Amino acid sequence: MPEKIHLLDCTLRDGGYVNDWNFGHHVITSVYKQLDSAGVEYIEVGFLDERRCFDSNHSIVPNTECYNEIFKNVQKKQAIPVAMIDYGTCDIKNIGECESSFLDGIRVIFKKEKIDKALPFCKEIKDKGYKLFIQAISITAYSDMEMLQYVERINKIKPYAFSIVDTYGLLDKKKLQHYFNLIDNNLDPEIKVGYHAHNNFQLAFSNSMEFLNLNTNRELVVDASVYGMGKSAGNCPIELLSMQMNRYLGKNYDINQFLEIMDVDLMPIYQRRYWGYKYNFYISAMQNCHPNYVQYLIDKKTLTVTVINEILSQLPEEKKLLYDEKYIEKLYVNHQKKNIDDTEDCAKLAQLLADRAIVLLGPGRSIVENEKSIKKYIRDRNAVTISVNFSTLRYESEYVFLSNAKRYNAWSDMFNLLPKNCKLIITSNINIFDHQPDYIINYSTLYGNDRDENDNALLLCLQLLHRLGKRKVSLAGFDGFSSESMDYYDASYSFAGNEEFRKQSNEKIRMGIKRLSDEMEIEFVTPSIYEKKSVLQD
Repeated sequence: MPEKIHLLDCTLRDGGYVNDWNFGHHVITSVYKQLDSAGVEYIEVGFLDERRCFDSNHSIVPNTECYNEIFKNVQKKQAIPVAMIDYGTCDIKNIGECESSFLDGIRVIFKKEKIDKALPFCKEIKDKGYKLFIQAISITAYSDMEMLQYVERINKIKPYAFSIVDTYGLLDKKKLQHYFNLIDNNLDPEIKVGYHAHNNFQLAFSNSMEFLNLNTNRELVVDASVYGMGKSAGNCPIELLSMQMNRYLGKNYDINQFLEIMDVDLMPIYQRRYWGYKYNFYISAMQNCHPNYVQYLIDKKTLTVTVINEILSQLPEEKKLLYDEKYIEKLYVNHQKKNIDDTEDCAKLAQLLADRAIVLLGPGRSIVENEKSIKKYIRDRNAVTISVNFSTLRYESEYVFLSNAKRYNAWSDMFNLLPKNCKLIITSNINIFDHQPDYIINYSTLYGNDRDENDNALLLCLQLLHRLGKRKVSLAGFDGFSSESMDYYDASYSFAGNEEFRKQSNEKIRMGIKRLSDEMEIEFVTPSIYEKKSVLQD
């Protein structure tokens, strides 16, 4: 039995999604040598991708000759070195003959819609002398009949191995057994079967052990990576899997080698770029959809997890595993635009605000740094204050405007601390579960049609005030997103994302303010990146 089960380490390839494959030349060769010393049978050294330039510090390279250069001072021992190709990213001309290559095997991945073109390419790889691994990625996308047809075509090529790839971590024990039995009963007995797990449901380790204990006479190859380093929720941790294989399956891997790699080579990366189980990958697996859908909705910074699940549940089966950004944006906009008749509420607000100056308050640090000056500005004009997408006891706001469901959920208890005369205005995209609003405004009338920048609380509030007939509005505390870690006077108000998110948000808000400035006067009381001058700077 021990001689029929094998480990394939994919740290240098799948782990590269974490750090753009920039491990450093010394780390690449050191990891390889330690994995070889540990007794790992197959070591995946990286990706072959002609779109990337050669750099010996990266494990993703344009052709096979590059691996000859990277590993020129490494002596091959027991392990079989392999690399991966995502079909369509590396032409066959970039693949040298196996006899002159450091690589002994090549793994090819492709989704089922590319199978007709990919399989002839796979055959060419085999003809060059390489051990050919064909990887059935997104295994759950195949029906039983499609898988049987796939296996029939695989038998004609007769690769070295055929792998079940649980790309989105969707398999459980029962489903894994089902796919394996389907393949095992119909695949040429000389072809090895592999398994590559992802940890969306925290099942990568248990599923891998289940795979290795399946009742079969076939040789099995199971993928794992050091500390589970890998794409999305990560892979099965090789240090855990090898320990169980040593204990129960008669193997003799040197686990200390994995721990040395973890400690010396990977922990510095892990501390900068976390990988592993995360709730967004859990959601994608729960909804049986591509993780980019979940991340796209999370990046909106406006939705609760409950609402994200509601939107994802509307994805049709044919869209779930093939990411379509335009489609998910359409579902998002449709969800936000819950049309209601807000005529009565708008009429009441218009009457109450008719003869009053308006000051909108944002949660930027400037409302604390300039508190006395802002309060004087408000008193001098007898202005109505509206806090936008936050609430504060520092100012006696007459209204709180909310368009963000996450804000509503996070601070619903805080509204009870506000003065009784403070009124809550929300937009119709928010599901009310606790604090009842005084006014509900139709989100669609504020969002507009093709105005992506309008999905911002300040711009939505300005749009509402314009609709109510206000032609001048003053802003305080809308400082804009900076490169600093703290843009808000209170960290609990911050839902801001990474640097790119901040940059894009700033540009959208700037463009939105510029557009609205053609129809109403917008005055900045406090300094802001959206305006060169403010009242307090004059």
